[in-house]
Amino acid sequence: MNKHIGPVCVRVCLLFVFAACLLAAQTANPPAAEQQAKAWLAAFNTGDRATLLDYLKTNYPPHAEHVDDELRFRGMTGGFDLEKVEESTATHFVALLKEKESDQFARLTVDVDTPAPHQITKFELWAIARPAEFAIPRLRQPEAIEALKSDLEHDASADRFSGAALVAKDGKVLFENAHGMADREKKTPNTVNTKFRIGSMNKMFTAVSILQLVQAGKIQLTDPLGKYLPDYANKNVATKVTIHQLLTHTGGTGDFFGPEFDAHREELKTLQDYVKLYEKRDLKFEPGSKWEYSNYGFLLLGVVIEKVSGQSYYDYVQEHVFKPAGMESTGSLPENQTVAERSVGYMQPKPGAWQPNTDTLPYRGTSAGGGYSTVGDLFRFATALTEHKLLDAKHTDLLISGKVDTGRGGDKYAYGFFESTENGMQCFGHGGGAPGMNGDLKICPDAGYVIAVLSNLDPPAATRVSDFVAARLPLK
Repeated sequence: MNKHIGPVCVRVCLLFVFAACLLAAQTANPPAAEQQAKAWLAAFNTGDRATLLDYLKTNYPPHAEHVDDELRFRGMTGGFDLEKVEESTATHFVALLKEKESDQFARLTVDVDTPAPHQITKFELWAIARPAEFAIPRLRQPEAIEALKSDLEHDASADRFSGAALVAKDGKVLFENAHGMADREKKTPNTVNTKFRIGSMNKMFTAVSILQLVQAGKIQLTDPLGKYLPDYANKNVATKVTIHQLLTHTGGTGDFFGPEFDAHREELKTLQDYVKLYEKRDLKFEPGSKWEYSNYGFLLLGVVIEKVSGQSYYDYVQEHVFKPAGMESTGSLPENQTVAERSVGYMQPKPGAWQPNTDTLPYRGTSAGGGYSTVGDLFRFATALTEHKLLDAKHTDLLISGKVDTGRGGDKYAYGFFESTENGMQCFGHGGGAPGMNGDLKICPDAGYVIAVLSNLDPPAATRVSDFVAARLPLK
């Protein structure tokens, strides 16, 4: 009888050993890099300066001086949830995170030293497109609008949103509302008619204007800049960069923001003033070789519009874009002129301390950005564009069709518009952001939606909202 007991005991013992090994594996300390990444995440999520600073000083000393930047970022995101570990070794850790207060995903990469205390040698956190495995279920239209209302109220109560939002379907407004203060000192509330600074959203108006002149046979997209600006100082730029490349940010013309702009901010009153300051500067890279966002490139397009049309940039867009679209609350009047219902922009240089962005603003908006508008006017612009009141069908399609991969989660850049497809919904439009201002316009023709959100707070106050509702609206 004993000879039959032996194998049973062996099997039982093996099961106990296997279970013990599994439990040990589950309770063993994770690799050093993973421990460091999770320790940073825990400290970051507290939102407590002392806690985060103590962690950084001990584990990532070079970054300790940026603790306030991290805390401001913590305020924008609400912290992160760890959704998926992609790699985990002794010295290397990669994981997917999701913002607690939005749908935004990010990829965290942490490398550490081999010897204890395993200080961080590399830390990267990059925003990424939402992975397909975490796709957000689309809702029925009424449910999506209710979710948007709730999201706006939540963000406004947490002082993460101040502005206005509009959603339209097939030309009819489904939702339009405003939250927060247009002027905190005067306690003036935002309304749906409040004018918000729109940053780079002006690029859409500039691109439409250029395509109107193309449609009229006055500009050729393949022509070099120098054909229209023959006196441009840097001949390398003038002869090599084409109108197409300026429109697609592939011309290598760079930015104009930086120390030079800060030093001359109040002197730059016309588009020609910018040209005089920057026209001797050479190319950043060979035109057409890559995509790199260029505010100066769109500034130059404004100068081309002036040369070809014989009008100032501001008069041209007023007559040929704003007026036919019925946009009566959009413009770029100088900051020293009173504009009725124009909000004050508020930036947050330190966590919890909002202050007006007045000292950062240019003299006036340009063809690259900086004007103002309302959510209603952006809806009217989208309607005029899709109904071919600004361009014929051929040139509208040329305007909005993606041409260059931006390297930003599948987005393509057209002419002054981004084109993207997320979770089955194809949209085109443009955002804008700078200290104290953020806006986004999404035009989704197949689904019939227009989404316009404007805010007088730092990015991504408006973009977060437009992305939220776009991800939940039904495709039809």
